[in-house]
Amino acid sequence: MPIVNRIAEFAPDLTEWRRDIHAHPELGLQEHRTAELVARKLEAWGIEVTRGLAGTGVVGTLRNGDSGRAIGLRADMDALEMTEANDFAHRSTTPGAMHACGHDGHTTMLLGAARYLAETRNFDGTVHFIFQPAEEGLGGGRMMVEEGLFDRFPCDAVYGAHNDTYLPVGTMVVVPGPVTAASDRFWIKIRGKGGHAARPHRTIDPVVVGSHVVLALQSIVARRVDPQEAAVLSITQFHAGSTGNVIAEEAMLNGTVRTLQPHVQDEIEALMTSIVTATAAAHGAEAEVTYSRGYPPTINADGPTERAAMAAARVLGDNKVVRDRRPGMGGEDFSFMALRVPGCFVRIGQADGAVGSVPVHNPRYDFNDAILPIGASFWSTLVEQELPRG
Repeated sequence: MPIVNRIAEFAPDLTEWRRDIHAHPELGLQEHRTAELVARKLEAWGIEVTRGLAGTGVVGTLRNGDSGRAIGLRADMDALEMTEANDFAHRSTTPGAMHACGHDGHTTMLLGAARYLAETRNFDGTVHFIFQPAEEGLGGGRMMVEEGLFDRFPCDAVYGAHNDTYLPVGTMVVVPGPVTAASDRFWIKIRGKGGHAARPHRTIDPVVVGSHVVLALQSIVARRVDPQEAAVLSITQFHAGSTGNVIAEEAMLNGTVRTLQPHVQDEIEALMTSIVTATAAAHGAEAEVTYSRGYPPTINADGPTERAAMAAARVLGDNKVVRDRRPGMGGEDFSFMALRVPGCFVRIGQADGAVGSVPVHNPRYDFNDAILPIGASFWSTLVEQELPRG
């Protein structure tokens, strides 16, 4: 596995940085310590730094030569709002927050590439190192784009990466087309008629109505969406009442919808509204649906995807690059960047037996430090490939 020699030399530094970030997780739009750590390192390496996009975002700009070509490399910085269950030395020191998705590793891999490229400058053009806040649900990628990311830092292409706990170390997934799903949220309020639990015939029980709504909504994916189209509809919360002998006046349900195609997204939103209101009316209740569209699907453009695969093959070998894999149904706000500039989002395998195989968003997750040099070498190889000298 031809990791860049210089990056292999400072791999212990990468591990130290990653574990420091892991021990000090910060939630979305609160990444002040992480952003300052990133900015200071970039400045120390002679990289121009811009702070403040989306509040805590950082962009490092490195120019060399006189080419007008430019490339953007993006890493996310925020942690999740959950309590860590690990007991190793670098576990979270922030109550209720942990790096359970590997953004500490993503940030570190990009820092490693920035250090190497600033030292060697074996490229001709401009590299924008994009350190993004608030990927976990708040849409920091959208905020950065709306605040003029690509107007201020023009890029011919933009690339992002995520660790993958289901892939072995030494492999990468680089595929064209949709790779993550649109991520939408919904809230359903059901209004019935409350009363004594011993006299249900004098009430309109929103729990019963809500139960029928839950079952009816499951028919959308099973019976109304083309089985060859990908879709997920999950109801994750059902709240009603305050005590055991009272039938509540209202019930509240919420959940998420994941789709890969806009027409399926439109279809599910329309069906949800009609099914929920009709089901409630059939039981004498009223219902209101609030449907909020979140992250769009991440769609890899053909050109950047092919070039990312070439760079991955140079680092890992062609047989270690997976070029055909079904998209995941998770959401990813790199999608907003890929909508604005041709882009590619890759996955880097980190599973090595028991190490690196705990799924993301799990309280026992930890990033596998063994892949830090792989990610940094991939980014560096991609830049030298896309911005060649001479």
